[in-house]
Amino acid sequence: MANVVEPKLTDDLVQALQEERLVTIATIDHETGSPNVSVISWVYAISEDTVRLAVDQRSRIVANIRSNSSIVLTVMADESVYSISGVASIRAERLEGVPLKLSLVEIKVKEVRDVMFYGSKIAVEPKYEKTYDPRAAAKLDNQVLQAIKGF
Repeated sequence: MANVVEPKLTDDLVQALQEERLVTIATIDHETGSPNVSVISWVYAISEDTVRLAVDQRSRIVANIRSNSSIVLTVMADESVYSISGVASIRAERLEGVPLKLSLVEIKVKEVRDVMFYGSKIAVEPKYEKTYDPRAAAKLDNQVLQAIKGF
């Protein structure tokens, strides 16, 4: 069902963003003023109006948010594609309890749009594989998730 617009995340989207998944992030590039798109997986919906994510401190995402707080997350869930617009802020320069130098970004949701084209649905959500030690990946993912949730 395309063209649905909501002021907050639906219950289904909150649940989807509490599971590991691939999410794109669009920010405004601090140097060019053009859109900049990145892909991440450390994303967690705290509530229907707040989403947090962890990114490398040196990430272009962090520099862009410092310059312009507008952000759009795109997520495939519930057989559709959603564009989640909001205002981002750097909630913590460094996440504690995580071996990597990650910043915590918090997004206040302003609008959620179902942007799937008319008469279609997502048949299979994108999947990805981590290409390093599965035990190390699981340990790191757990540390990051706990830091995001516990802040």
